[in-house]
Amino acid sequence: MSDTAGPYPSRNGRTPSFTCCSVRIDAHTLESAVDALLSLPDPHEGRAVHLCNAYTLSLARRDPELRHRLNQGSLNLPDGMPLIWVGRRLGLDHLEGRVYGPDLMLAAMDRGRELGLRHYLHGSTDEVLTVLEAELRRRLPGVDIVGRDAPPFRELTAAEEFALEQRLVGLRPDIVWVGLGTPKQDLFVHHFRHRTPSTFVAVGAAFDFISGAKRQAPVWMQERGLEWVYRLAHEPRRLGRRYLVGNARFVVGIAHDRPKVDVL
Repeated sequence: MSDTAGPYPSRNGRTPSFTCCSVRIDAHTLESAVDALLSLPDPHEGRAVHLCNAYTLSLARRDPELRHRLNQGSLNLPDGMPLIWVGRRLGLDHLEGRVYGPDLMLAAMDRGRELGLRHYLHGSTDEVLTVLEAELRRRLPGVDIVGRDAPPFRELTAAEEFALEQRLVGLRPDIVWVGLGTPKQDLFVHHFRHRTPSTFVAVGAAFDFISGAKRQAPVWMQERGLEWVYRLAHEPRRLGRRYLVGNARFVVGIAHDRPKVDVL
């Protein structure tokens, strides 16, 4: 690995970042990530926020388009413990835990109540979204969820994209939470950031976990980077290739493209 970085934050006050598998990772903690989400975006340009883990980076190594879109992201947050370990090895000692999608979503919605932030839910199924919205309103009284939609399990047509764009323009959400799965959600947030001035956050399975549609791994497993073992045991057919092949490709990627702290 490369030489270690200086103390956090960097001397010019910016959040440091590091490159892993040729993808920029912004070295945010959960608290600073929420601060960044709640900051005012450009009123004429949306923001794309990606939550990155070993699987995301294993795909990006083999997909130049995905890699390019990730590197064009407004924020690339470390959602996997392996990225926290890489960052700490590089001297970013403030990285004590990952920016986990469900935690980020709940914390941003919680703090956003004081600011009157407007939220929109895009992804999953109508059944999951119904339970998810009810659960969010139960946990966070007063949270402003202005809309939701469960898109079809295929690419949107041009007409459907336009209809969604017009819906978002009319509802004016500050944050659009996107749960479509990787890499579909990462391509979506990159694309739509240029169509409406909202912050689009790709949060993976957060909809399923917060709604209770799927069980989360115990905290002790999450903290030790073993969430993948728990999820693989519960969904071996769907997640087998993702974790067994993806994790191996991530390790190979680190060996071939040594992580380094970006120069600010």
